[in-house]
Parts: sequence; C-alpha cells; structure tokens
Amino acid sequence: MTFNRLVAGIACVAAAIVALGFVLPWTRVPAITFLCFGMAALGLTVLMRAGQVSFGHAMYAAIGGYAAAFVARGFPAADAVVMLLAGTLASVLAGVLAAAFLSRYRGIFFGMLNLGISMVLFSLVGKLYTWTGGTDGLRFERPPVLGMALERGQFELAMLLITLALAVLVICFMQRYFDSSAGQVMAAIKTNETRLEYIGISARLALAEGYVLSAGLVGLAGALLALVQGLVTPESGYWIRSGEYVFIAILGGAGHAAGAFLGAAVFEVIKLVAAAYFTNAWQILLGSTLIAVIFFAPDGLIGWVRRQAPLRKSQA
Repeated sequence: MTFNRLVAGIACVAAAIVALGFVLPWTRVPAITFLCFGMAALGLTVLMRAGQVSFGHAMYAAIGGYAAAFVARGFPAADAVVMLLAGTLASVLAGVLAAAFLSRYRGIFFGMLNLGISMVLFSLVGKLYTWTGGTDGLRFERPPVLGMALERGQFELAMLLITLALAVLVICFMQRYFDSSAGQVMAAIKTNETRLEYIGISARLALAEGYVLSAGLVGLAGALLALVQGLVTPESGYWIRSGEYVFIAILGGAGHAAGAFLGAAVFEVIKLVAAAYFTNAWQILLGSTLIAVIFFAPDGLIGWVRRQAPLRKSQA
C-alpha cells in the first residue's frame, strides 16, 4: 500500500464521514463512536505489535473521561479542548505509573495484571459516590468549543470534525512511529527480546514507552466519548469494554495504523445491524465475524486488504 494511495483512501473516507454528518445528522454520534473506538484499539495495537495483550486497557478510557468530567464540573467555562487535554494527560500519567512495574511482565501475566488493576479501579469508581457519582456516573454541561457556545446539533458536528481531524493525525503519527526505530524495537520484543538486550537496547524501557503511548491514545478516546455523551460512567472502564477494544484490534489487524479504524467501523456496523435485526443474537454475529477473520484473514482486515491490492494489480 503506497503512501499516495493511503492518503487518497483516508481523504475519501474522511470526506464521506463529513458528508454523512451534514446530510444525516443521526450518523454523527455513531461516527464519533467508531473513531474513538478506533483510537482506543490502536492503543492496543501498539502493545500487540510487541506480542502483548492488555485485558484492562479500558481503564484509561475511564480515567480520560473522568478527568474531562472533573474539569467540566470544577471549571464550568472550560473549553472542550482543555478537557480533552486534561483527559489525555491524566491517562498518560496513570500509564507512566502502571508502566513502571508492568513493563517487566510478559504474556498472560501482563494481560491479567492489567485486568486486575482495571477491576480495582472499576470498583473504586463505583463506590466513591461523592467524587465519581457512583454507578450513575458524572453528568456535565455541554462545554464551549474553541470559545463558541453551540447548540446540540452544532456541538455534535463540531465534535465530529475534531474527532475526525484527531483520528487522521493519529493514523499518520502512529504509522510513522511503527516505521521508526522505536516502533521496530517494539516489534522486536515479540520476535527476539533477548537479542535486543544483547545489542544494548532495554526491552523493558521500550515496552514502557509503548505502554504510555497506548494509555494516552485510549485516554484521548475516553475523553472524546465523555464529551459527546455529556456523561462518564464506570462502565467505560469495565473489562467488557476492554474486550471490545481487543476484539477491534484483532479484527482490524496490526499491519497498519489504519487497521484499528477499519476494525472499529466494521464492529459498529455489525452492532447497528444486529441491534436492528438480530436483537437477541448480536453477540453470535460478532463472534462469528471474529472467527471468520481469524480463519480467512489472520492478519486482520487491513492485512487482507493489503494482500488484495497486488492481486488486483496483477489481474489488470
């Protein structure tokens, strides 16, 4: 997949999302949701490229969402951009603390430790009613966007444009990261960690850096979702949400940064279709999709797309 073709594809998809947002207002929130899920899944992809899977990474979405809500309630005039920055920064700081000891573990221990920490956080958020609103969560008023007070429809459109712009920037930045020496070191942790240590590169430090980057991406997604909904609840950090992020990351594939967003789009479409036509069996449809991808596209949807491109070229 050449750079020019990738840019053209991203531009076409972005234009289609914006056009749908203007013509069909009801598509704005689902589009923002899939973009946020794509960002969060991309955070998981960073770790998956190093051969690690976190079953509790949704805790950073909750941290980002609650940090944004605390800013909104503490400073009612705070701008949406400030809230996004606060949510992302809070997640990065939490990621730094967690990475300090999680980076020494690998495999199932890494995944389960993340799950354990996330469940502790989930329980605390549900019980500290005075600060977090308990299981009801925290509601907050719609914030101004770049200093402008907007009505609901205008706010959703503005958030769609902001989320889309951030998604494009994230794809470009993360792909450059994957192609950089730091990204290659992360991939080497999966293939031959011992060799990294022999040549003087700290695998633990590299994984810690990737972990913090991953936490920041998930926290940004959580803050965006909280802003759009005007609400953040403990369920945003529940293990089921973490499982959805892992599902999307596997579905999209780790071969390219755009894979997470492709997986998120398919995930949201399946959920919408299943909710309309298979109300009591949507989990079966999602599970069947994942099984099919594992069997027929083990590198994920992005891997399948990249394999089809030279085939179509040779047939032409």
